[in-house]
Amino acid sequence: MESLALLLVEAALETVPEEIQNHPAVVNDARRRGKKPSHILLDRSYHHWAMKKLQDSEKRGRPDIVHFSLLEALGSPLNLKGLLETYVVTRDNFIIHVNPAVRLPRIYERFKGVFEQLFENGVVLSNSGEELLRLEKGSLAALVERLKPTKRILLTEKTVPHTLSSIQTLIDTPKPLVMVGCFPHGDFSPETKKLADVCVSLYEKPLEAWIVVSRVLCTAEKVVG
Repeated sequence: MESLALLLVEAALETVPEEIQNHPAVVNDARRRGKKPSHILLDRSYHHWAMKKLQDSEKRGRPDIVHFSLLEALGSPLNLKGLLETYVVTRDNFIIHVNPAVRLPRIYERFKGVFEQLFENGVVLSNSGEELLRLEKGSLAALVERLKPTKRILLTEKTVPHTLSSIQTLIDTPKPLVMVGCFPHGDFSPETKKLADVCVSLYEKPLEAWIVVSRVLCTAEKVVG
């Protein structure tokens, strides 16, 4: 294995959509943080009642899932060895390029601030001008095509569980690409499923996204030794 591309897909990460920006729950949260409603992340912890009006609301408003998953990925030995490429692809077709060297805040509210800056400016730079995060409009299909993986693997709970050894065999290819869903409820879209060469499950019951990330990367580390 030369490198592994980790894609956190259909991520429940977005700024508050226009149709609920005037809802009291959103306005109060924005005022508390000294920001415009359009510049804050949609977060079910604060915007639950407002989100009832949104389409597919059960899959949205969970930046914390992305937060935990990125911390797992960026802190992994595979990433520290320079063998991991990490991307976030949101449900509304934004691609986030993640610098392997970025040190994301451990505190959730600070994490939200960083990603609100990213959605506002399109990029987050270090003090020295190094690009840490970059946002671009684009589809998951376009990103997968650009990366040209040798194997495309989708982690899903909707199939028979695989053993870690069988997943290790799947990953043991020059440029594997692994897709992990970063949404709280529901299923992958048909478009996402079509991109996979194989769909695999880690366990007989649903697992949190960051647990899936951790176990997959641990398995990949066994491939490279």
